[in-house]
Amino acid sequence: MSGEYDDLKRRMDGAIAAFKHDLASLRTGRASSNLLDAVQVQAYGTTMPINQVANVSVPEPRMISVSVWDKSMVWAGDPAHPASQYGVTPIGDGTNLTIPLPELNEQRRKELVKISHTYAENARVAARHVRRDGMDFLKKAEKDGEISEDDQRKRSDQVQKLTDETISTIDHLLSDKEAEIMQV
Repeated sequence: MSGEYDDLKRRMDGAIAAFKHDLASLRTGRASSNLLDAVQVQAYGTTMPINQVANVSVPEPRMISVSVWDKSMVWAGDPAHPASQYGVTPIGDGTNLTIPLPELNEQRRKELVKISHTYAENARVAARHVRRDGMDFLKKAEKDGEISEDDQRKRSDQVQKLTDETISTIDHLLSDKEAEIMQV
């Protein structure tokens, strides 16, 4: 049964890791190469993450530089550019793109906080799904006579404690990110 608990722990940790990845893609006033992780581009007849067709670096606090490996991949000035969904316009010079990041205004900060809350809720839901799977496993094990009713209750309490810890971690990460976003 400890193998099942370890699997639940691994899945809860996966929900936290996915949440951290989502938060890293939110802009907080300074440039980060993680901001472009979610950007998908058309390359060689398929859709790929931008970091698989270019080097992404941060030469200045408000600037992201993208060095594209194939000159045909430069999309500068294209209003349909994948980065335009983030409110930025890339500037190209042949094989390089420079993406200047404007100062965040109060309205955009509030929008980013709302997005981070959505990411947090998705992570909480994922943790609750893992909890449900664990509880279902324990109920089935009790029904099949593999564990006693007392063991089922004790292990259910352990699963609930793990879920509470995971959700607490998610809430803590959210409050840290919210403070970082709203920092002027």
